[in-house]
Amino acid sequence: MTDLLSVNESAGPPPIEGVPTSIAAFAGRAAQGPVNDPVTVKGFRDFEQTFGGLWSESTLSYAVRDFFANGGAEAIILRLNRADGGALREADFTGPGMEDAKNGLYALEKAGLFNLLCIPPHEVSRDIEPGLVGAAAQYCEKKRAFLVVDAPINWVDAGTAQSGMAGGVGTTSPNAAIYFPRLIEPNPLRRNQTEAFAPCGAVAGVMARTDARRGVWKMPAGQEATLTGVTGLSILLTDAESGALNVLGLNCLRAMRPGGFLVWGGRTLGGRQNPDWTYIPIRRLVLFVEESVARGTQWAVFEPNGAPLWAQLRESVSTFLMGLWRQGAFQGSKPSDAFFVKCDAETMTQQDIDNGIVNMVIGIAAVKPAEFVIIRIQQRSLSR
Repeated sequence: MTDLLSVNESAGPPPIEGVPTSIAAFAGRAAQGPVNDPVTVKGFRDFEQTFGGLWSESTLSYAVRDFFANGGAEAIILRLNRADGGALREADFTGPGMEDAKNGLYALEKAGLFNLLCIPPHEVSRDIEPGLVGAAAQYCEKKRAFLVVDAPINWVDAGTAQSGMAGGVGTTSPNAAIYFPRLIEPNPLRRNQTEAFAPCGAVAGVMARTDARRGVWKMPAGQEATLTGVTGLSILLTDAESGALNVLGLNCLRAMRPGGFLVWGGRTLGGRQNPDWTYIPIRRLVLFVEESVARGTQWAVFEPNGAPLWAQLRESVSTFLMGLWRQGAFQGSKPSDAFFVKCDAETMTQQDIDNGIVNMVIGIAAVKPAEFVIIRIQQRSLSR
């Protein structure tokens, strides 16, 4: 027995594996399929087989199409419906008792891990309610997920968008971001005539694509953030309009040469309240680290709560963060400048130790995006 313990201790703590970062959950109406029972699909063909594909009454179906068209690889579909067959309402997602019963939006508890949440408009011409936006953002905070919000349909220009942001959109959560304007795309159900569609699915796809190519710490915006399948935008914004809206926390979609149609903003809705959470990649990187560490250190639950365990936890978490630093996730020319991990007598009281509670404090120096590049030009007279 002594020899066995010696071998196990010498092996070191189990390594922490990073969790996936771009599993997108979609909640809304679909033509068919199970209700209040989330299903994982790994392509639009899977969605067609289970949920019936595109349906003119289902904005969710078009959002899922756009997610996979723009680089998404895995989605969780939560089909909800009303007894009368009509369009959904806020109460169908977050009504009384639903959280305890794991119904409505909270049926996603049955699905396990998801990182992005999209709730497309209830109908083509009807937005989701601000109360639902707030409840969904609060749920995302609980789940370490990120909500992708569609701007209201009555934002028809930069002025109405600016007024709308001033009035509030239902949440100021750092776990949410809003996008404007709508996408112009062909509708196969109407002989490919172009129509306006909510952007949440396409934006979630761009996030997934960016995560896969560059990492969750890369801003899902800019020249690489092309919107596939898009033939236009419902509004064409100028640089000045986009800049003014961006400062308010509204992420714009732009027509830019030579890139085409691009995501051109990456701010959360919580940045004005807490500047630490201004940027989407910083918030999502922290959510990724939190979830990965929480899952990757579950082995410690039944270990003796003392110095040997604390040392193992520090080693395990530091090794994980070192790997991220080497990939470029953090600032700093050396690890000590990039992150720290504390788990010792200073992070726990004796009462914590007696109650079996282990507290870790982790700090990371996230890389902030170069959102604005300032160029100064000075002209000098050649005659001097």
